[in-house]
Amino acid sequence: MNPRTAERSTIPGPAGDLEIVINAPDAPAGIALVAHPHPLQGGTLDNKVAQTLARAFYGLGYAAVRFNFRGVGASAGTFDEGVGETDDALAALAHARQRFGAALPLALAGFSFGSFVQTRVAATVPHERLVLVGPAVMRFADTRVAPGTVVIHGEVDDVVPLPAVLDWARPQELAVAVLAGAGHFFHGRLPQLASLVAALYRAA
Repeated sequence: MNPRTAERSTIPGPAGDLEIVINAPDAPAGIALVAHPHPLQGGTLDNKVAQTLARAFYGLGYAAVRFNFRGVGASAGTFDEGVGETDDALAALAHARQRFGAALPLALAGFSFGSFVQTRVAATVPHERLVLVGPAVMRFADTRVAPGTVVIHGEVDDVVPLPAVLDWARPQELAVAVLAGAGHFFHGRLPQLASLVAALYRAA
């Protein structure tokens, strides 16, 4: 994925303008909607993990769609604890489906707070698979996800402790891929993360 090919624009959103970035091959095999980390903690669509998720899906032939939650960057509105942010995600998805076709397979991917939002989106729209990276499980401790969900976590995550993720995944019999030595933001491990996302998505 070449950053110079990224299309950055604003579209109508539920709280006003919604900033969106699309990286798409000529004939996408699917749509990948990517949600960024917490808006009040510096999370944006340009977050390195969000970009890495987009890069992984672009490599799989998907149109990678990132967007800024309300109140971030050029997106209007204010933080809404994940409720309005879910509406933002659905607006970005509607735009992508209108452009690329509603029949294309849909991947939902989120990092940290974005994973919380994507569990909410997954409950409302048909999708091929959910990908949760560094999932903020404290926000969705009682949420159950589909068996094929891809979960990736850093071994030494100091924001969301690995045991909390395992406790959430265990009753659902979900596999959790642990990147040894990686922290919450996967510093120095982004190429490995991209490869892992692609491999697990193909295999799931």
